[in-house]
Amino acid sequence: MNTTITRTLAATAALTIGLTLAGCSTNNAGSSDNSSSSSSSSSSTHNDQDVTFTQGMLPHHKQAIEMSDMLLAKGSDVDPDVVTLAKQIKAEQAPEIKTMTGWLKAWGEPTEMSSMSGMDHSSMSGGMMSDADMNALDSASPADAGKLFLQQMVEHHTSAVDMAKTEVDKGKNTDAVAMAKSIVSSQTEQISQMKDMLASM
Repeated sequence: MNTTITRTLAATAALTIGLTLAGCSTNNAGSSDNSSSSSSSSSSTHNDQDVTFTQGMLPHHKQAIEMSDMLLAKGSDVDPDVVTLAKQIKAEQAPEIKTMTGWLKAWGEPTEMSSMSGMDHSSMSGGMMSDADMNALDSASPADAGKLFLQQMVEHHTSAVDMAKTEVDKGKNTDAVAMAKSIVSSQTEQISQMKDMLASM
């Protein structure tokens, strides 16, 4: 009888040890999977769409800031609501320019599109103001500049929203997609605001 008990205890102990080892193995595998998953979602993971979006949005943002600076340089005779909007646009887009430049450098990509001076310029940077548009804003009187700024910025923002929506749909980098979603939200709201302001002028 003692032999039977001893064998039973030994079998139970072996089963317990086996289950414990299996549990450790499962936990280790899970830990490895989590680590791998975390690594794959790092900010360095990107695709061609992320690069296209970032390279296209950089000059777009820079021009929006240039337009805002032109308006703000005209002094106190400009509509104060438009001045407030121009300052908001600068505050939002200047940090994004720095962030996007950092992404491209981290990805080992140029900060400008290779096709910027080629035939793809209009399709890749739709909504960009022409030199004539910029000159018109620069030379406008303070009284007229507010309305012209709004008209141009509605077009400018609309193209930025389109670019951002494409990034949300096709981008891979989590940070770039998050910025694109933010651009869609903030600039769609500003477009509505600007159209209301134009309607009241």
